[in-house]
Amino acid sequence: MNKIETTSVQKAIESRYSIRKYIQQPIDREDLINIFELVRLSPSAWNLQPWRFHVVTNEDVKQKLEEAAYGQKQVTSAPAVIVVTSDMEDVLANLSETVHPDLSEDRKAEEVANLSAFFNGMSVEERGQWGLTQTNIAFGILMIAVQGMGYASNPMLGFDQDKVRELLNLPSHVKFAGILPIGKPDGEGYPHHRFDLNKIVTFQ
Repeated sequence: MNKIETTSVQKAIESRYSIRKYIQQPIDREDLINIFELVRLSPSAWNLQPWRFHVVTNEDVKQKLEEAAYGQKQVTSAPAVIVVTSDMEDVLANLSETVHPDLSEDRKAEEVANLSAFFNGMSVEERGQWGLTQTNIAFGILMIAVQGMGYASNPMLGFDQDKVRELLNLPSHVKFAGILPIGKPDGEGYPHHRFDLNKIVTFQ
C-alpha cells in the first residue's frame, strides 16, 4: 500500500463517532483500496471470508439508496456508501479458493470435502445466517479502518433490504450486515455514551 497519513488503532476507536453529514469531497480511489486491503485481512472461521463489499459513489444510485433507507440523508451526503453483504452460496461454490495453498493436494481435497459436507447439511437460510456472523467481524474492522484512514462513518441497519437487493441486483440468498456511509465529517457526532465496564465485563 502507498503510505498515507493514518492514526493508531486506539485513537481510531476512541475518536470514532457516527457522522450523518459529510463534506462534499470525493474519496480518492486509492484511499478506498487501502481501506479494503486492511479489511480483507479480517479473520473468519475456516478462512471462508463470506463478506462482499459494494461501494456506491454514483449519485443516482445513492439517491435510490436513500429512498430505500427511509430518507436518511447521510446516504446522499456521504461521497461513498458501502453496502456490506454476506454470500455463503458463492463461498460454497468456490470452497477451494479458501483452502491454504501450502497444503498438499490431498489435504486440500479433504478440506473441501469436509466443508462441503458440513454446509450442505444446512439450509440456505442457516448458511446465510452463519456467514453473517462472520461478516459482522469484517464490518467492525471496516469502521476502524475507515476511521484510521482519516474518514468518518455511520453504520446503518434501517433500510428496506428488498429494495437494496433489487437496486444492486443481488441474489435472494445474500444477507445484509449493513450500510456504511463514509467521508470527511462536516461537524461532530454525539459524545460517547457507553456502559461502564462492570455492566458488560465479568471475570471468572
